[in-house]
Amino acid sequence: MNETFMATDPTHGTILFAHGSRDPLWRKPIEAVASHIQKTAPTQTHVRCAYLELTLPDLPTSAAELLTLGVTSITVVPLFLGVGKHAREDLPLLMVSLQASYPHIVFKLRPAIGEEPQMIALMAQIALA
Repeated sequence: MNETFMATDPTHGTILFAHGSRDPLWRKPIEAVASHIQKTAPTQTHVRCAYLELTLPDLPTSAAELLTLGVTSITVVPLFLGVGKHAREDLPLLMVSLQASYPHIVFKLRPAIGEEPQMIALMAQIALA
């Protein structure tokens, strides 16, 4: 199944996963990405935000919410620029736990967004502007 199809499949959900912060304004860019997805994708697109720490909801809560909508597959997109301990160690453990809790659901973990060639090119373009 290709990414374009999955993004518009009503049985597929996407979770934007970020670190979290005590500062409530910190989450605004993450939520802006989710809002942009909802505005530009078909109405049956299911997207949620989740945070590792200091901010709610956490990953299990967001996954459970998507499951109540009837999704059968979930892609987790780590909104990390770099691949530190959280992306290398913490997130894979959370994914193993999710899969164990919901063995009937297909989970996919994308690379950290900062590793995506499109994001690297976009950041370079912004820096040069």
